[in-house]
Amino acid sequence: MKEKITGKLLGALQVTGKEYEVHDTTVTGLFVRVTAAGAKSYVVSWARGRKKTLGRVGILTLDQARSEATQYLAEARTLGEPLAIKQGRKGATLPSLRDFVDDTYMPWFETHHKGHEKTLHTLNNNFDAIMSQRIDAITSRDLELIRTGWMQAGNKPSTVNRKMGSISGVFSRAFEWEYISTHPLAKLKQLKVDSVGKVRYLDANETERLRQALDARQDEARAERETANKWRADRGIEQMESLLQLPFTDHLKPMVLVSLNTGMRRGELFNLKWSTVNFQTKTITVAGATSKTSDTRYIPMNKETLSVLKDWKKQAASTLFVFPSQSGGRLEDVKSAWLNLLKRAKIEEFRWHDMRHDFASRLVMAGVPLNTIRDLLGHADIKMTLRYAHLAPDTKAAAVELI
Repeated sequence: MKEKITGKLLGALQVTGKEYEVHDTTVTGLFVRVTAAGAKSYVVSWARGRKKTLGRVGILTLDQARSEATQYLAEARTLGEPLAIKQGRKGATLPSLRDFVDDTYMPWFETHHKGHEKTLHTLNNNFDAIMSQRIDAITSRDLELIRTGWMQAGNKPSTVNRKMGSISGVFSRAFEWEYISTHPLAKLKQLKVDSVGKVRYLDANETERLRQALDARQDEARAERETANKWRADRGIEQMESLLQLPFTDHLKPMVLVSLNTGMRRGELFNLKWSTVNFQTKTITVAGATSKTSDTRYIPMNKETLSVLKDWKKQAASTLFVFPSQSGGRLEDVKSAWLNLLKRAKIEEFRWHDMRHDFASRLVMAGVPLNTIRDLLGHADIKMTLRYAHLAPDTKAAAVELI
């Protein structure tokens, strides 16, 4: 649309979820672009398909935008192209990387992607050396030096690639939105990593020790509760609920057993609500809104999962979440209880996420097709599931015997 751009109009521009433009009637060729996420930028256009972003609204004033746009247009009329384009002159009003991340990139990222807290944490804690630089002044050499520093500090190649992936997303949007003319990571190749890697799963002995540790932990909690209640009874103090008749003393055992039998991600387990557990169809629904890939998937409950959740519901049926925090809200962490459990079971180098690997590994070794495992795990790409293929040696052996 065309309208005289004023400070009042700029403040009233709405976020519509779609990108749109407001063309100035005072300086023909100047317009304000509003992105789907609500970022506002001054842009000047001097010929069909020829335009240049001048700067962000709020960083560049309206008067400055009109003045710079007028210069661009005058040079285009007399020279055929603005000098800033012919000579590669940089605009003095471009934001620093810090300002671009805070004011433009993260508002867009939060609207379109999950896990924005993790991405922002990565950006805030790994790129201090370049955050104060103007976004168009950052080079591939700057990023290579940062990457080399991480490697020298002992970071694994896969970790380095993930960190670089976060900043690459920032520059990709800056390039797309015409803040920069070249992508500083365009020629910086990712470090080579083992695409299969080591898959950590429990052997039979470890599985037995883990289950024994879960039972021993519960027995200990029951005994402690009985001792505490005897002490209270002797002093006439109201007793706490006995744990002797309850199937579980707290959330840890049912959480671990459900994880081992469903392969759910930790975040999916924390987000699990009773409304998504269907005991009639024996399925758990992982809603797209809470899954990593944004795709809803349905996980069948085997006998142990069904039994565990039925028993646990008797204790936690009044809560919204299947595994709530002490306040009744979403559980955020089980790290201390988990590490103590592993110590009791004498199991080393086994993360919570490795229970997901254990689930997949046992399915592969039982002969379940990889595509079925992909569906159960919620992998967007079969390549993620192929890391478990080597665990089906009998299938490979049978294949080579055919020739």
